[in-house]
Amino acid sequence: VFDNKQKQEIVGFTQETDLPLRVGLLVDTSNSIRDRFKFEQEAAIEFLRSIVRAGKDQVFLMSYDTNVELVQDFTGDIDALTKGIRSMKAGGGTSLYDAIFEASRDKFLHSADPDSVRRVLIVIGDGDDNNSRASREETLAMAQRAEATIFTIGTNISGIEMSGDRILKRFSEETGGRSFFPFHLQDMTTSFQNITLELRSQYVLVFKPNTPRDGQFHHIEVASLRKGVRVRARKGYFATSQ
Repeated sequence: VFDNKQKQEIVGFTQETDLPLRVGLLVDTSNSIRDRFKFEQEAAIEFLRSIVRAGKDQVFLMSYDTNVELVQDFTGDIDALTKGIRSMKAGGGTSLYDAIFEASRDKFLHSADPDSVRRVLIVIGDGDDNNSRASREETLAMAQRAEATIFTIGTNISGIEMSGDRILKRFSEETGGRSFFPFHLQDMTTSFQNITLELRSQYVLVFKPNTPRDGQFHHIEVASLRKGVRVRARKGYFATSQ
């Protein structure tokens, strides 16, 4: 492990398969996804039914088009979440960055939850943005400060990589998540299943930084000495100030 290119001593390494989840599901409801919106809603509902454990996990719902709307606050009630998803209507512009920014800031940054929860944002959309006040870099920094892991499911089914696809990949890669790009709508269910597996099979690596507590963003590099092993981890963190 390297923190700002300085090698660190690892003091803990554990597999965590049972942490309580705090999940934000952010759904693009702009005009650009109108023709496939119904299927996305049903796939999201099936995902929530498979992942939410009563009394342990909580989910909130946000929709984003011209505006960002909190459709359902944190709950473990599947019926309430299902009702919230089905109440969403497609139409308007796209405020992707504002949605991620507000979800990270308002739901995770000053959360009263203990450290032993997994904070996750799942973003469904095409990666385009034409209406946000927050910039891309401001949004990424906020997600990193809130220690949110972002998984993205792209809705571009053209078979050609678009600029929005690259934006979704960046949000996921920088926060330790993963991007999925189902070519057929039916593959979206598989994408949700893969996210479920990811959330239940992660590892926590602990080190005590020997770098300054300067309030700045510190870049992290995690590598494995074992051949053929690829490590996926968040790209860094904001250090506390002394």
